[in-house]
Amino acid sequence: MPTTVPTLPGITSQMVKTDRLHVHVLFSGPEDGVPVLFVHGNVSSATFWEETMLALPDGFRGIAVDLRGYGDTETLPIDATLGLSDMVDDIYSLVQALGLGQYHIVGHSMGGGIVMKYTIAHAADLLTVTLVDPLSPYGYGGSKGVDGEMTYDDGAPTGVNPEFVQALADGERGLENPMSPRNVFRQFYVKPPFIPENEEALISSMLTTRIGDDWYPGTSVPSDNWPGAAPGDRGIIPAFNRKYFDASALPSIEPKPPILWIRGADDLIVGDMAMFDLAALGAMGAMPGYPGAEECPPQPMLAQTRAVLEQYRAQGGTFEEAVIMDAGHSPYLDRPAEFNAVFHAHLG
Repeated sequence: MPTTVPTLPGITSQMVKTDRLHVHVLFSGPEDGVPVLFVHGNVSSATFWEETMLALPDGFRGIAVDLRGYGDTETLPIDATLGLSDMVDDIYSLVQALGLGQYHIVGHSMGGGIVMKYTIAHAADLLTVTLVDPLSPYGYGGSKGVDGEMTYDDGAPTGVNPEFVQALADGERGLENPMSPRNVFRQFYVKPPFIPENEEALISSMLTTRIGDDWYPGTSVPSDNWPGAAPGDRGIIPAFNRKYFDASALPSIEPKPPILWIRGADDLIVGDMAMFDLAALGAMGAMPGYPGAEECPPQPMLAQTRAVLEQYRAQGGTFEEAVIMDAGHSPYLDRPAEFNAVFHAHLG
């Protein structure tokens, strides 16, 4: 099966049948190299990792997976109530099908949240863990405070910009619509004014996102809480809401692989005042009816992540927090030299 998005020279593409689904996978490096498994974020695919895979040191084998609902992997529904664990199980089925022994694992954004839960389930398989601008261990949306308390008992607030969803559904590639994938990529995925040489492939990657109730954005239900919607039980946005997603058990796992938390200093998507956090937008005056920070404060995503990783260290693990200056949500794209210097040192 040909891939939807052309690959860079040095990247090979393969469909792998597992005991759960047919998974599209990109590979780089020698077949007998030490495996480095890459997990992409929301509204993207394995394509985003290609340059990082090609830059791996000699002796490493890059393996990047398209998650269900993205890229060329078999389109199966996302059960939000599993809190991304269906994707964890998909990845493990791929690992088994490929016959991997021990390996490194890397996750970006939503993929970082998946990797946290994967680490909880399969810590003994992992040589190292790398979290790149990840979701908080308490997900994205619906929580408050460093300890990840639910803001409301139904998971509110939740929601996405319907203009962005429609632009994805329409396959828009231009700049005329402020919410087109290209504009969102340039404003939020990377730090302006950076534009990568392979931008066309990255936009194509974004456009592989399956649109609908079972995928992106998923379902919501009416709520008496602001802003009037709570997560439903289908699709990706509710799957990483605090109602269903919780990776705070990370500090208690054994064994404890070394963790690198690496992030862009100017990330607008994941932060303590994130531009896609409805509570943060309310606090900025960008959404009507906001009940105030006492009732619905912005989610302190960085503080939540740091608190859980400090617990990981206190219970015998190791972690490093690395901040890439002048980088956005995807520092491996807009500051690859600085990113790879830290990342490669972590791989050893």
